[in-house]
Amino acid sequence: MVSLIVGKKGKGKTKCLLDKVNSEIKNTLGTVVFLDKNTKHMYELNNKIRLIVVPDYMVNTTDEFIGFISGIISQDNDLQQVYLDSFLNIACLEGNDITPTIEKLDKLSDKFGIDFVLSVSMDKEELPEAVHSKISIAL
Repeated sequence: MVSLIVGKKGKGKTKCLLDKVNSEIKNTLGTVVFLDKNTKHMYELNNKIRLIVVPDYMVNTTDEFIGFISGIISQDNDLQQVYLDSFLNIACLEGNDITPTIEKLDKLSDKFGIDFVLSVSMDKEELPEAVHSKISIAL
């Protein structure tokens, strides 16, 4: 499953994402990964959550991002949830259509049983119609 937390920059998406990941870790038996653009929120995450700073791995295109996600999945058979803060930034999608990338994440989710939760700095009205059904929180 892929779910989106959407809203303009400064609306509180990261706080929602952090609250969600920290509450879900208590009920999760597998591994939880939090992908971000920096270490700013490191101390706000439960210590059982693995933080990955995507820019450290020189991900420069959307295809590289999907390959990066696939690599994370291939290295952890217990991976259950992946949280992505600043999704447009870390997935190299700013100013581009997010639909194909969301569809690829959906396929990975279905194939490997992993839930993806993304924070997207766009209002619901700005998002493509194809992803509206995936919005869990609109701020």
